[in-house]
Amino acid sequence: MMRKKLIINGNSEVVGSRCNLFEGSWVYDDSYDPLYNTTSCPFIEKEFDCQNNGRPDKSYLKYRWNPTSCQLPRFNGLEFLRKFKGKKILFVGDSLSLNQWQSLTCMLHASVPQSNFTLTRNGGLSTFSFPDYGVSMMLFRSAYLVDLVKEEIGTVLKLDSIKNGNAWKGYDTLIFNTWHWWLHKGSKQPCNWDYIEGGGIIWKDMDRLVAFRMGLTTWSEWVDSNIDPNKTTVFFQGISPTHYSGEEWNDSKSATCKGQSEPESGSTYPGGWPPAATIEDQVLSKMSTPVTLLNITTLSQLRKDGHPSAYGFGGPKGNDCSHWCLPGVPDTWNALLYAILFSNS
Repeated sequence: MMRKKLIINGNSEVVGSRCNLFEGSWVYDDSYDPLYNTTSCPFIEKEFDCQNNGRPDKSYLKYRWNPTSCQLPRFNGLEFLRKFKGKKILFVGDSLSLNQWQSLTCMLHASVPQSNFTLTRNGGLSTFSFPDYGVSMMLFRSAYLVDLVKEEIGTVLKLDSIKNGNAWKGYDTLIFNTWHWWLHKGSKQPCNWDYIEGGGIIWKDMDRLVAFRMGLTTWSEWVDSNIDPNKTTVFFQGISPTHYSGEEWNDSKSATCKGQSEPESGSTYPGGWPPAATIEDQVLSKMSTPVTLLNITTLSQLRKDGHPSAYGFGGPKGNDCSHWCLPGVPDTWNALLYAILFSNS
């Protein structure tokens, strides 16, 4: 007998049990096809377009996220556009936000291939719009969420300041993300910041997890002070993992994501929970404004096969184990976003 279910705030309530959409495993399904490809989404960023960049295997496209005790609804782009008619969505974050934003634009475009769309970029703001539906999806690039300011002493990462936040007001849905760059040092450090400032103190460097907590707390205070939950729905994208070392998934035989063709089995990631995700949980739990955690960490940790590797930015000599192929894992992030946004319908 089929079990009835009711999806509420991201969880499905099934008769006799409860289901968390973020707990489950990846199931190989030969009948499962992505909603789009390079042909149906010609504007995929080259760095994410693994198939067009020569990736020889396609099995990574056949894995479907299967929550433990319920079903993840199939993404319906036409329903999404109809229900969001006249609304604006803003993604704020680093290149992982770009990964998710581009996934969503491709999923929606493939749903209404005959509809007109516009794609514009103005500085750090990219805008994708469907004029026929009055729906706009923006991306605001901000690697740390807090401000990066050029001063006399050099470029300073301001852990207590979010002046950029003035550009984030007036949206119907906000989806934030940060973490990817907080641990980078030396030549891998973006934007070449020279100092970190917080609490009236200037450091040449500091414990990056401490800095992350301070910056994320500033962001949480900004949301609590500036966002009306009756007008704006707020999400925070969970930590998107990297797979640069086999130790990350307790596999000493595999040094990187390169050559991986299948996910980790099961529903628990052997490498454990990233400390930054714990900080994220703690900061969000103290907020007065409702913020939904799009808790994609574990399900993405399991997908060591989903990165561009040598089929992304940098070509054969590169090895991108941070971003994700499109189509690919971010499509599931957006299917989860869809389920939560329309759970009360």
